[in-house]
Amino acid sequence: MAKGYWVVCYHSIEDPAKLAAYAKLAGPALEAAGARYLARGNAAKAYENGILQRTVLIEFESMQKAIAAHDSPAYQAALKALGGAAKRDMRIVEGLA
Repeated sequence: MAKGYWVVCYHSIEDPAKLAAYAKLAGPALEAAGARYLARGNAAKAYENGILQRTVLIEFESMQKAIAAHDSPAYQAALKALGGAAKRDMRIVEGLA
């Protein structure tokens, strides 16, 4: 079974305090869902249309678990805490078996 990955690229952070509140809730919610952080932090270098903003790469055992983690009540509470504090782009992609 192929793994599932979250790829999250931040375009801007408008409210660092709300981002911190989100992180405080999101971390435990995702860890409970079996998340494994592979990378997180500001990009070292950006090409094409990329920007040097926060990027997060998270691995899950499967696509189903990656999607379930996003849809879980605990993660949805984290998203509510984030509100409009950040402009970001999130995708869930399937690994290459």
